[in-house]
Amino acid sequence: MDLSEIEQLIEAGIEDSEATVSQPRSPDQNHEDAHFAAVVVSPAFADKSLVQQHQMVYDALGDHMTTDIHAMEIKTYTPEEYEQHASSE
Repeated sequence: MDLSEIEQLIEAGIEDSEATVSQPRSPDQNHEDAHFAAVVVSPAFADKSLVQQHQMVYDALGDHMTTDIHAMEIKTYTPEEYEQHASSE
């Protein structure tokens, strides 16, 4: 799966979201394109637990999580949390 395709799926599935997807590890022979990392920012995450936020991302990816994506590292933020995170780096 293409990185932009994953970003589009997440953004279509989570209201007002902005997703940035990367490949955080070197490809391996068995799953060379299947390991991804996503940073997702959305006001829809407000008042949701971390587990609920990650479930929203998994739901947006649907069946791709069992067919095209072997592993997904997820970081979720509300816009306010992301602004604080970005300014602390």
